Amino acid sequence: MLKACYLPYTLHFKQPAGTSRGILLEKQTYFVKIWDTRHPESYGLGECALFRGLSADDVPDYEQKLQETCTNIHLFSPEEIQGWSSIVFGIETALNDLQTGGIRQPFPSLFSQGKQAIEINGLVWMGNKTEMLQRIEQKLQDGFHCIKLKIGAINFEEELMLLQSIRSRFSPQEIELRVDANGAFTPREAMSKLEQLARYDIHSIEQPIRQGQWQEMQNLCKQSPVPIALDEELIGVTNTEEKIALLECIHPSYIILKPSLAGGFRGSREWIELAQSRGIKWWITSALESNVGLNAIAQWTSTLQTDMPQGLGTGQLYTNNIPSPLTQTGSKLQYDPRGEWDFSSLK
Repeated sequence: MLKACYLPYTLHFKQPAGTSRGILLEKQTYFVKIWDTRHPESYGLGECALFRGLSADDVPDYEQKLQETCTNIHLFSPEEIQGWSSIVFGIETALNDLQTGGIRQPFPSLFSQGKQAIEINGLVWMGNKTEMLQRIEQKLQDGFHCIKLKIGAINFEEELMLLQSIRSRFSPQEIELRVDANGAFTPREAMSKLEQLARYDIHSIEQPIRQGQWQEMQNLCKQSPVPIALDEELIGVTNTEEKIALLECIHPSYIILKPSLAGGFRGSREWIELAQSRGIKWWITSALESNVGLNAIAQWTSTLQTDMPQGLGTGQLYTNNIPSPLTQTGSKLQYDPRGEWDFSSLK
């Protein structure tokens, strides 16, 4: 018989993380443990990576639902709780981990065997111009070929200058530039800003305007000189019919999938299938999970057919992350099966 329990955990950022929504100093998450009472020494571990202020399941009775799911783990069905994306994500991970022996390899692959690496983008967080320039320089020195800049917090002209500083030294073939506005532009100003960004051969822009404005986003996707990727737009869209309606209305160039926000692995796979059948490309990214969630996302991503740089480089953001076999060398994320997990901070 299966049993489950959960443990709240607060992750602390090494330095304030700036987004267009504000400054993040810490992030609350929940670890879920599942075991078979016949073999309690072996257990599966997952992370219910709730993202306050962003997750569709950020509601007052979240812990009540998580406890209810743990109590009735033998009845777990992703379809039954599809609106609780982060809980689905954590339970799916833990169940897969348990099934594969409780060794933190929920999705066995060449990646989890240490024989294959995942190419990732270098994420440059928001800050003042000097801070962002320093962060960009570090990413370039680290050997990243794909740089993603979060924009929308400082003066737009200064952000353009940062992009110009990269393009003056590196061609689009040498450095791929992605930007993420996190919905910072208004529909009225968006096209003008997209036209200015296009001067710098931008690969794509994530969520130029806030989600929920389907008609405005559709118009932008039709006219924008910079390919548009949907990110937050997908959050809370859980049933198949609504996913189809969104994709066919807006028809973006890309969708970006955060499994803990997009219905877990099952929900994310459905997004991929629906997008691919409509000629829409995609990539996977993380949503500030600890190494437990990041490991699951990376292992799952490695089982998919994709050659685009992924957005999985968040494992080094926290002072109290869970030590893991995940390693990052330049633009490569790797898993060392000889490495060890350290869960002492969870006791």
